[in-house]
Amino acid sequence: MAQWWRERLSQRPLWMNAVMLFCMFMAIVYMPWDVFVKPVARDQEAWFGLLLRGWGAKATEPLHWAIYAAGAYGFWRMRTWMWPWAAVYAAQVAFGMLVWNVVYVGGFRGWFAGLLSAAVLGAVATALWNARERFQAGRRRFRDRYGEWALITGASAGIGAEFARRLAQEGMSCVLTARREDRLRALATELEQQHRVATRVVAADLTDPAGADRLIDAIKDLQIDVFINNAGFGYAGRFDKQDTQRLREMVEVNCVAPVVLASRLLPPMRERGRGAMIISGSIAGRQPLPRHALYAATKVFDLYFGEALWAELRGTGVDVLVLEPGPTESEFRDVAGEMREVGVPAADVVTTAFDALGQQPSVIHGWFNWLRATSTRFGPRSVVTLAAEQFVMQQTPAEMQ
Repeated sequence: MAQWWRERLSQRPLWMNAVMLFCMFMAIVYMPWDVFVKPVARDQEAWFGLLLRGWGAKATEPLHWAIYAAGAYGFWRMRTWMWPWAAVYAAQVAFGMLVWNVVYVGGFRGWFAGLLSAAVLGAVATALWNARERFQAGRRRFRDRYGEWALITGASAGIGAEFARRLAQEGMSCVLTARREDRLRALATELEQQHRVATRVVAADLTDPAGADRLIDAIKDLQIDVFINNAGFGYAGRFDKQDTQRLREMVEVNCVAPVVLASRLLPPMRERGRGAMIISGSIAGRQPLPRHALYAATKVFDLYFGEALWAELRGTGVDVLVLEPGPTESEFRDVAGEMREVGVPAADVVTTAFDALGQQPSVIHGWFNWLRATSTRFGPRSVVTLAAEQFVMQQTPAEMQ
């Protein structure tokens, strides 16, 4: 844990870490106490140096809380939107401290304290303004960061195909694998013509227990530097109505295949000191999901497996990420036997993965999905499970309910 903290803090200069830790303290400790514990009669909030008291102060505290929470998150992830807003807010605080001391303290003492506070905080604002390159530093291309070849399973459509397009844009040659060879070849032609990268098409059936090993044998002459484990499918319906063979195949594709492929691909990456693996999970893995019981269980497996690998490989140069999308524009619902629902573009989901890789063990795409997944932690599991069942029932055909 100490090493992980050192790695995270090493991304910023000491003064910026101090500002980030202050924002964390305000967001996690002080503001919750201010909002929920401090009596209204004692409440005070300053905006632009002008003091609000009582209910006026209490009403504005959620905004202060949101600002510090955004600051803590923005510094931790070094988000591009922190420039120029972090500098602007710090400048506002510097101005506010000058006004507050002059108006409410007064005299020589007020002017001295105000000018001193404004100078210190103004220096912080100036440093944040000058830190634009830190917040907007361009991410290195995947080819420069990891190597030449990427393997994408489930590449024939949806998120897998979009991963292939984005990796090709990053200059990476792509091994495309799925069962539908005609679609893979069409995608390979597109990548070669548009991005001038090499491709290899390997038709593979990962529902076959030997499928993953056959896939590895077909590419043993290549050095795979990025592994996108995107192959997977769902199966909607009441468990006792589902076909046993189909259930067995889901476990093979969603659980066994990523284990076998990772066990063959990750050791060489670790020896080389660089590489990446992205596992396509799902927010379905965040709670029990009646009418999708086995699918949700396989995605819990993927989540825990990937996050554990992230910890094991931390500091080796090999990045691991579990991507957890919600409803996405893909063939998932058709394959799962669910009714249609509007989903987000697959390109947006891939962007989320690329932004998070190397920064965190897992990422949920979209704030609404994050809220849905996170809210399940705070309710009794029985209530959460029954609520999830009602949601899934709306997407399940009547004959499978």
